[in-house]
Amino acid sequence: MNTFYFIQLFADWVTYTVLHHIPGTLSANAINFFIFDTIKIFILLAVIIFVVSIIRSYLPPEKIRGILSRKNIYTGNITASLLGIITPFCSCSAIPLFLGFIQAGVPLGVTFSFLVASPMINEVALVLLLGMFGWKIALMYIVSGLLISVFSGIIIGKMKIENLVEPFVYENNANGNVILPTMTQRERLIYAKNYTLDILQKVWPYIVIGIGVGAWIHGYVPTDFLARYAGSDKWYAVPLAVLIGIPLYSNAAGVIPLVSALTEKGVSIGTTLAFMMSVTALSLPEFMILKKVMKIKLIIIFAGIVGIGIIFTGFLFNLVLK
Repeated sequence: MNTFYFIQLFADWVTYTVLHHIPGTLSANAINFFIFDTIKIFILLAVIIFVVSIIRSYLPPEKIRGILSRKNIYTGNITASLLGIITPFCSCSAIPLFLGFIQAGVPLGVTFSFLVASPMINEVALVLLLGMFGWKIALMYIVSGLLISVFSGIIIGKMKIENLVEPFVYENNANGNVILPTMTQRERLIYAKNYTLDILQKVWPYIVIGIGVGAWIHGYVPTDFLARYAGSDKWYAVPLAVLIGIPLYSNAAGVIPLVSALTEKGVSIGTTLAFMMSVTALSLPEFMILKKVMKIKLIIIFAGIVGIGIIFTGFLFNLVLK
């Protein structure tokens, strides 16, 4: 039996019995998709965020800072990227940690690996991709995201461009050796519950909007329309998807419904994942905040390296999954 069998039954009951829509019509398809995906995604989100919150309670920012400040080059980039997976920060909320890492003596390249990985390799997106597309897509997503974050950090570290960070960032350097209070198991559960509710309250409008747009695409956009312009045989599809994603700002959970709907309508998986990665890892709000702590040249270098990595990943996905 399908994991979401009862959710589908409920969506069918509301669509066809309560709302009296005729099966197979455009409106029925759109409404059924919206009800099913909304319930499914919110259930998945609540469970995933709660579990990740428990894990995160063992890794507060001060402890992460201490771990990274003691790591050597390359090892530090890999560790920072792995920590980015289990720290559920969006691109903008990861920036205060960026400042803390620099002030704790963490190398600039290692810090950038975390700054890229934290929003890009999103644990919510990983589980949702696993549920929607299977383990192969989910595994390719996490491996490609890790490689982009690790190599982006290594390249930036090799460039020796610490002078492009604003001088005040290096003031009041801390050693990162902060003594942290130990939470009891009950405190961890309370923290996880409160954090889950807080995140859901913040992201639910974006998720509902994302599902709504996805439902409209699912119900009303002709099956071959998007495939005609954004199929894997179109060389411009991946870079165009990345450029479209940069002005937008959302977390991966809000973009996943669009990924599902676009893929269903024939858009290649590499193109849709490149779009998702650019929305989460490269965004105008993030650049505006970064402008306060680094020079424009460094922002362009950062965006260029990550953008090239995302485009390469999109093409690779399209090639492998043809």
